[in-house]
Amino acid sequence: MWIEKIEVDRKNAERFYVHLVKESGDKQIVSVDQDVLIEYRMRKGMMLTAAQCEEMMKKDHEKQAYKLALRFLAYRMRSTKEVVDYLRNKGIGNEIMEQVIRKLQNERYIDDEQFADAYVQTQMNTTMKGPYVIYRELIDKGIREDVILKALERYTEEIQLHKAMKWIAKIDKQSKRRSHQEQRAYVTQLLHTKGFPSHIVEAAKQHIVSNDEEEWEALVYHGEKSHRRYAKYDRYTYEQKMKQALYRKGFSLSLIEKFLEQKKEE
Repeated sequence: MWIEKIEVDRKNAERFYVHLVKESGDKQIVSVDQDVLIEYRMRKGMMLTAAQCEEMMKKDHEKQAYKLALRFLAYRMRSTKEVVDYLRNKGIGNEIMEQVIRKLQNERYIDDEQFADAYVQTQMNTTMKGPYVIYRELIDKGIREDVILKALERYTEEIQLHKAMKWIAKIDKQSKRRSHQEQRAYVTQLLHTKGFPSHIVEAAKQHIVSNDEEEWEALVYHGEKSHRRYAKYDRYTYEQKMKQALYRKGFSLSLIEKFLEQKKEE
């Protein structure tokens, strides 16, 4: 086959239409990247074998996949798995995808160690996540465990404790209606959910200060709610249900008794 003519793709100046004429006289138009055009020195009248044409098309597909990956990487750093998933979703075959990934790695466009380091640093600086959450996110992004653990070394226990205490301060402002005991249980659950290890959670909880006035206000709030619910019962049943409800909220029996005595006097 031979090249009858070459013309620029009007919609994309980096691509060219190559008009081919086969030995049978049949004509075919293929689209190639300008880099492929230059690499193979394609020109009008040039003779091509079927194998050469196939090789050029394969090279063009690789070039397209490479440019797709570069555009994907232009927005932010990506892990190898993220790029692989993106190319696969774009319909890129395994052979070409592997070639593109190797090229990107050789050119340092993708580097999972650098990605993990940058990811941990960003999450530390911009979020309140604990190390376990960051660990799980990096696992989901295809980063090896040894690489993750090395990157997480920068997330020291001192920084973890500082963030955990910031969570506690935030919770303390938002909720004045929990008993001290209930507050500690809530903090424990929340900090574990946010990805902090148990020893950091326990250390942070030592800074939760019990305030007698706030404890009483919280008891009165829940006590009045329970009173409205159980006031219809006889005295014995009423007191038993009130004690059970308020005890489950974490209030001490002495405070509960004090509240019930006040209700009697009303």
